[in-house]
Amino acid sequence: MNVVLRRGRPEDAAEGGRICFEAFSGIAAAHGFPADIPAAEVGAGLFDTLLRHPDFYDVVAELDGRVVGTNFLDERSPIAGVGPITVDPAVQNAGIGRMLMQDVMQRAAERQVPGIRLLQSGYHTRSFALYADLGFEFRETAACLQGPPIGGTVPGYVTRPAQDADLTACNEVCRSVHGVDRGGELADALKAGTARVTEHDGRITGYTTEMAYFGHTVGETTEDVRALIAAAPAFGGPGILVPASDSALLQWCLHSGLKVQQLMSVMTIGLYNEPAGAYLPSILY
Repeated sequence: MNVVLRRGRPEDAAEGGRICFEAFSGIAAAHGFPADIPAAEVGAGLFDTLLRHPDFYDVVAELDGRVVGTNFLDERSPIAGVGPITVDPAVQNAGIGRMLMQDVMQRAAERQVPGIRLLQSGYHTRSFALYADLGFEFRETAACLQGPPIGGTVPGYVTRPAQDADLTACNEVCRSVHGVDRGGELADALKAGTARVTEHDGRITGYTTEMAYFGHTVGETTEDVRALIAAAPAFGGPGILVPASDSALLQWCLHSGLKVQQLMSVMTIGLYNEPAGAYLPSILY
């Protein structure tokens, strides 16, 4: 096939969103799961945001002049996150997904990014095989949880909206847990007004960019993350991603009424530190 790769443009949002919706909904329905993207219009809105963001690298695959696939690389922080990657169902299993993955991996290599990460749906065995073949290592299973707000508080922990002055302290928490910070994402969340922090013994010990599919959360302990989850007014998108290895947190969420929507695999290339605390990844990583 005569596939050409090029950088994305804002006018690609509508077609990219349609492909994203059809690709994700198709594979999800085939396995009996709800779609991550509920409508083509939602996909188009997401793509419009990503295509216009200066710190997202984008690549579009064209076949005979029409868009048939897209991929993104989140470059807001030292570690880069991959996705969403989508290929038109009409031309899947023809190597286009591999081309799109190799393109963002080459981009990361050129920028000397120390590590790249992604999350993939556990039921999509073809994508797992592709990523593993490209060199990604499995690190963790994350449970996507959704349900009504939990409410309540955790004794000794206070949550509040994050402020610009909290950025340094939050980055220090992230570095203590992951070895690197995610300051670019946190800065975006501060501008959007979605970030919150938790304080314990008079200092910041955890934060969340948003309790949502595209948000991430970091805490020195499970109690820090639990306090942020308990205070959330809702869980955006398909839900929050809870590492299955954090049994205490996962069991508390289940006992609090949240339900597992699907299981996802955290996969990485390059720099990776076993977390020295508690966290919730975003769908990007």
